[in-house]
Amino acid sequence: MDGDDGVLEAPYRLEYTYTRSTGPVIGRFLGALRAGTLEGVRTADGGVMVPPLEYDTTGAATGEAVAVGPGGVVTTWAWVNEPRKEHPLAKPFAWALVKLDGASTAMLHAVDAGDLAAMKTGMRVAPRWRAERTGSVRDLECFVPETPFALSEAQRAGSKGEGAPEPVPLFPSPVALDYTVTAGHHLSTYLRAMKEKRIVGGRCPACQKVYLPPRGACPTCGVPADAVVDVADRGIVTTFCVIRIPFDAAPFPPPYIAVAVILEGADLPLFHLLRGIPPEEARMGMRVRAVWAPDEELGPTLASIKWFEPTGEPDADTAEIERHL
Repeated sequence: MDGDDGVLEAPYRLEYTYTRSTGPVIGRFLGALRAGTLEGVRTADGGVMVPPLEYDTTGAATGEAVAVGPGGVVTTWAWVNEPRKEHPLAKPFAWALVKLDGASTAMLHAVDAGDLAAMKTGMRVAPRWRAERTGSVRDLECFVPETPFALSEAQRAGSKGEGAPEPVPLFPSPVALDYTVTAGHHLSTYLRAMKEKRIVGGRCPACQKVYLPPRGACPTCGVPADAVVDVADRGIVTTFCVIRIPFDAAPFPPPYIAVAVILEGADLPLFHLLRGIPPEEARMGMRVRAVWAPDEELGPTLASIKWFEPTGEPDADTAEIERHL
């Protein structure tokens, strides 16, 4: 989308998922949540820490697991009137510190009190469990005001487990950051050209290098590089990497080839993908050309180039690419 000054802007999400190992203490705690029960851990001074950790506040190792709850008391809270999409509830709720029965410390979680007027420090609450549980802190959907019905439901959820809970050794931990990317005038020129099946660079008036994409100033000479020039959509592979490890955002099933291509008329490489050959045939010096998306899919984005493919011409010699390595 265009900003008020004609500069391109676009929403962007940086997202990836870690697989975390839990260890025996937190792994057991998550296993208990999956079973519909709550556990803490005995500290060196005889207290019970919830959620459990491997060490207490003095640095001493903690001991045995201890069943707590299911009910507890709200010690302090903050009301959320407009929940965000990442929050555990889609309606107004409270973040609260809840000291479970039998615990010495309070745990942070959501409380669904119905409305602000019902939320109070010192109120008793009981857990509300999700029907489908996977071994995550989200298995405990939230706490609710304690009633005989709420307590019986909480106890009934835990009654399905038998013996000690099976620990959760690993769990996925997604990380996401949403923000708006502002391209700036030079990068906007570059991206708009992509929609026309053109690739443009910025030329330094002093050293005559052509930077791809264009930039406001030459990083070598320190002078404005405002001259926009067209470069070819074909060039030479300088370096490459064969990707063999799968991940969620992979453009193709592995193995596939990522390349740095020096386009004819440019002095900096364009990073993209190479297709049309087996990974073992990828090599430095290979001459390639851009494969453009169909006209109806073109846009102000590097995705207007689907990938590069070999031209079939003889490879470039080392002298043609060595200054770009």
